[in-house]
Amino acid sequence: MHETNTFSRLLTDLDAYRARYLYYGDEDGEGALLQAIRDKIGPDVPICVSLDPHANVTQEMASNANGLFSFRTYPHVDTYDTGKRAAVALQAAIADETAPKCLVARRPQIDGANHGRSQDGPMIDLLKRCETHGKEAGILDVSVNGGFPWADIEWAGPSVTVTYDVGAEDRAREIAEAMMDTVWDERANVTIRHLPVDTAMDLVKAAGTGDKPIVLADFSDNPGGGSYGDNPTLLAAMIAADLQDAAFGTISDPEAVRECQRAGVNGDVRLDLGGKIDPDFVPPIRVEGEVVAISDGGFTYEGPMSTGMRNSMGPTAILRVGGIEIIITTNRLQVLDLATFRSQGIDPEEKQIVAVKSAHHFRGAFGPIAREIHLVDALGLATPSLKSLDYQNVRRPVWPLDMD
Repeated sequence: MHETNTFSRLLTDLDAYRARYLYYGDEDGEGALLQAIRDKIGPDVPICVSLDPHANVTQEMASNANGLFSFRTYPHVDTYDTGKRAAVALQAAIADETAPKCLVARRPQIDGANHGRSQDGPMIDLLKRCETHGKEAGILDVSVNGGFPWADIEWAGPSVTVTYDVGAEDRAREIAEAMMDTVWDERANVTIRHLPVDTAMDLVKAAGTGDKPIVLADFSDNPGGGSYGDNPTLLAAMIAADLQDAAFGTISDPEAVRECQRAGVNGDVRLDLGGKIDPDFVPPIRVEGEVVAISDGGFTYEGPMSTGMRNSMGPTAILRVGGIEIIITTNRLQVLDLATFRSQGIDPEEKQIVAVKSAHHFRGAFGPIAREIHLVDALGLATPSLKSLDYQNVRRPVWPLDMD
């Protein structure tokens, strides 16, 4: 109980963090938090942190943490294992078996390492090197991060962090710089392509029917990447193409959910769907359809990512427009699990086309059931066309904005 109370006081008494980040929106939230914690606990108490491999790692993060440990899978199915790596290192530090420190290396790029995809491309070799170097004397952990280029902050981009023991700093720096040399040299090595909406529709129609669904991933409107989750551009194209036996998950529109609730199951509605958060960016589309189901939107992840965890889409409605069943939600979420559909009475394995708002996490669950996967750039906030974005804060010059 004493430890719990001490930790609670720490979390509620981080005045510096609240003033700097919560009130003023400092661009380095993790760095501000770690600095505030360090200010409270002093220089001698070890701090080890687990990170998403899309973290934009700053110098302040590395300076205030004794160790930074990133997931090594994307989709992220090793969150527990990564926490264990950090906990083992922390325990060794507490027992005075090690005196860990951390350093970070970067290059003038905001994208790279195949955006962290661990199935193919340059990340395969980089992750093997993380394992190999982590067995060297004095090297406690090596992590590689693809970074997050849609965050307009100074230090956005790929990085390598090395957690090392006293006396091993030179070797740690050598490892980090050599691995970042590889990230830089392989910066244009991308194993996927993003399709315009019209091209995706042409491919779907040309493919015909099959025993497994074609999965369309709305990469650019992925809520997990900071997008609105209410961009109806891909859905509008699917309706215009008169796609049959299709499902779309999800589009966030609380107002449309309420209209469906008023109509009730089996009721007909005519409503403006999507495009409510910023109509100037993307306007709603007018649809007519039948309300198929209404629910509270709760579901349990089946896995392989977040297996067993509960989530909620909030009040949810299923609207059938032509041959498409659309999951309209109150909350925004990235669709990465089959349970998103199954919880609403839709079996994605029985559909010909399944559209999801996700960039990559969906592959863990939807990859095994798909006959084809197409990533669609519907020109949302997370568009892969980085040069089309209006960066104000990122360091310059930087690839690919200023260099080919």
